[in-house]
Amino acid sequence: MSIKAELVKQMNEAAKAQDKIRLGALRNILAQVKNKEIALIKRTEGLSDEEVVSVIKTMVKQSLESIDQFKKGGRQDLVDKEEAELKTLRSFLPPQLSKDEIKVIVSDIVKNLKASGPKDMGKVMKEVMPRVAGKADGKLVNEVVKEVLGN
Repeated sequence: MSIKAELVKQMNEAAKAQDKIRLGALRNILAQVKNKEIALIKRTEGLSDEEVVSVIKTMVKQSLESIDQFKKGGRQDLVDKEEAELKTLRSFLPPQLSKDEIKVIVSDIVKNLKASGPKDMGKVMKEVMPRVAGKADGKLVNEVVKEVLGN
């Protein structure tokens, strides 16, 4: 079953269960997917699962930024709502790699490239990112690469 079909199925279940927060999050995801389809003129065939995951990742990033802003503004009610929606968004993403798992991948690549310092960061990132695509946040990967290279 495609991710989009799963989204629709879960949206219907959330509507029946009257889970307003989950229903709102799922409707929002589907709206963003539809907008992307229109923008890419893919209305008839729809987006691939990879493209849907990309849309969801963008939404996760936006949600994290919103949570940060709401915390700064002292709006705990909005933080709670956004965190609940974030949980729904993340349920459609592939499992994320831990920092230790990323460190193993980065260390392996550093050894293969014989990278030795900050000047090799670009080379290492270029090799690491395709391996962890969709499974790790770029910011975390960057942090681990700096750590391994000794920045």
